[in-house]
Amino acid sequence: MSDDKSFEENRHDQLTSAPKSTEADAAPRFDVTKRDGVTRIDVRDDAAVRPGPGQGDPAAEEDVPVSDG
Repeated sequence: MSDDKSFEENRHDQLTSAPKSTEADAAPRFDVTKRDGVTRIDVRDDAAVRPGPGQGDPAAEEDVPVSDG
């Protein structure tokens, strides 16, 4: 038996299978673009879940440049 579902269909099914899940749980969170052999992955501005410290966390509010050491 083969699974004819696409990656997106499988992703949607998995993210909406929990008892309290909603369609919003399966919303895209990343944009992936490929150009000239380079793949770029960006977190969408409308993503409900974002990496890093959340709003209100002092680490999120600091604008400190990254240093080498």
